Amino acid sequence: MTNGVPRRLAQAVVVLWAAFTLSFVILYLLPGDAVLAKLGGGEGGSTVTAADVARERAALGLDDPVVVQYGKRLVAAAQGDFGRSIATGEDATTLVLNALPSTLSITGLGLLFAVVFGGAIAILGTYTRSRLLSQFLASLPPLGNSLPPFWVGLMLIQVFSFDLGLVPALGSDGFSSLVLPAVTLALPTGAIIGQVLAKSLRTQLDEPYVEVVLAKGAGRARVHFGHVLRNAALPALTLVGVLAGNLLAGSVITESVFSRDGIGRVTASAVSAQDIPVVQAVIVLAALFFVVLNLVVDLLYPVLDPRLAGRVTAKAVSGV
Repeated sequence: MTNGVPRRLAQAVVVLWAAFTLSFVILYLLPGDAVLAKLGGGEGGSTVTAADVARERAALGLDDPVVVQYGKRLVAAAQGDFGRSIATGEDATTLVLNALPSTLSITGLGLLFAVVFGGAIAILGTYTRSRLLSQFLASLPPLGNSLPPFWVGLMLIQVFSFDLGLVPALGSDGFSSLVLPAVTLALPTGAIIGQVLAKSLRTQLDEPYVEVVLAKGAGRARVHFGHVLRNAALPALTLVGVLAGNLLAGSVITESVFSRDGIGRVTASAVSAQDIPVVQAVIVLAALFFVVLNLVVDLLYPVLDPRLAGRVTAKAVSGV
């Protein structure tokens, strides 16, 4: 499997470059001026002059031609330097990294909840002999995937915070404050995982090897959990790698609903202020998170299915 790592790393570099470039182009084409927003230009009673704006733009390097700006930012970004926030003057990379732990905590817990939720629905729905229960469980993923996250968050706050008083409604204080945001992120993600895993389980149950294993005397539970689930997990594992990156993006809405500090709040503030360095730092960080997770998923394939490792080895030998 290690023979494919250099190729994956090259693809990761291309993805990061594309994320940086597309974000730069889109942010450059957006109407408005971040410098004017910072200095208060356009507001009633503002004393900002054209000289003030020109001086600030020069200090930020925004008076260079767009190609020069892109080249300078790309070289600096490759070294982990996205410049300074236009709105606050803080280092953009430091600003984003300081907000990252809070977001990763709800993202990680949300992913755990999603895997448990989706896996339980898929496994129980295909293993149970009750047709009614199976149909009920099969209806849950489409329902969970169709509910807007902000609405789910508000309903969870109403029930578990205001009505029952079990967990805090807002803030970032302690583990209890993570539960509702994590569940909000987990429901739509777990619904998709459940749909894919359930379909894969049903496909595997129709494979000839299931009858062979049963004919050899293996119990139904051993076949289902020892053979079928392991083979059916590969498509769901791929999906988990993709959806984990989406959870980071989904934190923007969730952290706003629950008034949490994190990447979501930083992103919302940066977008409203047209703070290009901070927005680009967030976008590239999300892309990096995505490619690293997918690389990890690729490396886990042979663990779940040793035949994949054999194919990679055979291919490498034949190419020598």
